[in-house]
Amino acid sequence: MNLLISIMVGVLFGASAFLMLARELKGVCMGVFLLGHGANLAILAVSGTPAGKLPPVLAYGVDLHELVDPLPQALILTAIVIGFAVQALLLTIIVITWRRHQTLSMAVLAEENDH
Repeated sequence: MNLLISIMVGVLFGASAFLMLARELKGVCMGVFLLGHGANLAILAVSGTPAGKLPPVLAYGVDLHELVDPLPQALILTAIVIGFAVQALLLTIIVITWRRHQTLSMAVLAEENDH
């Protein structure tokens, strides 16, 4: 299972790098979105499997090695919230750019910036 998740992380990172090198802002934003999802999946993959472990509620006499580590879940939840904020900001920038320039092409926007 870890091999499959590792392959999926590699595919997501590769696709995000390809999209971030796109010639339009839509592709760049989609690449940023995929990069966030790939990072979340990578954190999940390295956190290990919770199979057979107890919930992270401390009780007297419970060995800490028998509990699930809650840190990866907290990191992923925080990354999801921050990712939504970044997505909202980037989509707002795309809409404003389209309304002002009627294009999302990086080459056209760079030419307009030179003038």
